[in-house]
Amino acid sequence: METRRLTPAPGPTATDAPVRRREDCRLCGSRRLTLVLALTPTPPANAFVPAGDRNKPQACFPLDVFFCEDCGHAQLLDVVDPRVLFENYVYVSGTSPVFVRHFESYAGAVLDRFRPAPGGMVVDVGSNDGTLLEFFRKRGMKVLGVDPARDIASAATARGIETRPDFFTLGLAARIRAERGPAAIVTANNVFAHADDLAGVLDGVRSLLAPDGVFVFEVSYLVDVFEKILFDTIYHEHLAYHSVAPLLRFFAAHGMELFAAERVESHGGSLRGFAQLADGPHRSDGSIEILTRLERSLGLDRAATLAAFGRKIDAVRDSLRALLLGLKAQGKRIAGFGAPAKATTLMCHFGLGLDLIEFIADDSPLKQGLYTPGLHVPVLAADAIYQKRPDYLLILAWNFARPIINKHARFADEGGRFIVPLPTVEVLP
Repeated sequence: METRRLTPAPGPTATDAPVRRREDCRLCGSRRLTLVLALTPTPPANAFVPAGDRNKPQACFPLDVFFCEDCGHAQLLDVVDPRVLFENYVYVSGTSPVFVRHFESYAGAVLDRFRPAPGGMVVDVGSNDGTLLEFFRKRGMKVLGVDPARDIASAATARGIETRPDFFTLGLAARIRAERGPAAIVTANNVFAHADDLAGVLDGVRSLLAPDGVFVFEVSYLVDVFEKILFDTIYHEHLAYHSVAPLLRFFAAHGMELFAAERVESHGGSLRGFAQLADGPHRSDGSIEILTRLERSLGLDRAATLAAFGRKIDAVRDSLRALLLGLKAQGKRIAGFGAPAKATTLMCHFGLGLDLIEFIADDSPLKQGLYTPGLHVPVLAADAIYQKRPDYLLILAWNFARPIINKHARFADEGGRFIVPLPTVEVLP
């Protein structure tokens, strides 16, 4: 564990590497930053490659987690150009029935709790294919998405969810307000950790909200990352690993109040936060105090706690590799299921390449026929598991393990078995 002055990121030269290293905390600006976890450098987590490039090496960038000694925020400081990460994105929410149900419940809960006037505007930052906004629209709200993934934004607009193909900035927020008026609700789900300029994003949200408006966001929760060893949620898109205590100070510094928060199950464990303008009408419900006490009890306000996290990750790696190597020694064949962004971190840090995994099955047509970032394992359609008949499926999309197992009961009926790598290594059934 060390506090140090930061230097440019290692790897390719600045002329050919779209990465830079910042020197201060993106929440409070402090330079007292301590390195607490160094994972294996990887390419961007969604940088899948076509067949013609599978024999070419890919540039890898650091995955080093730093802890701010002043506000307690955990974060990556190596920032990959967001245009590289997001403009040709290959993840769409609507391909997951679990997430469709999650967003339906989410929209209903927000509307039932805050009861905005019918016809009020909902803006979703990082709206992807518009799955969440569709449920707000069905409840009588006007909706607008903002997402830099041009093809996905275009497809969302074509199906009736107007989506601006752009990054959300203070300037864009001002244009939206001038054109359409203030927003009753602004949402940002699994994207409020993606922006290097979180202050700019929050300033944009503040400028867009109506006086009684609410900003609702979901992010991976550091409590769950730590307790459940969900280290594979650490990748270049996720620059911030949020907990409540640092966010309180951050929102206050930008004229807003984080007045409530709750834990939700998505992505293995997430935080849903509710914020308003500093003089807004919504009362705190006590949840902020409960969660900040929990964070202190776990020691997440100390760098030493997070520095010990690496040893827990190593124990899972050793357990999983021993299992897979033992199966291979018995002549068993292993494939993966699911090619989410988190699989890039898990596979690269654990060394799970073609010597252990023959292929990965995935339901997304955007990924099928491509090869995984860095290790270049082929991604095939889900029916490949019945055509190629591996003995074991390693579920890399472990947060959807139960739906995947249920959907592919035929695989188990025909003698196959499932391996779930996290939070603990399990072989099912």
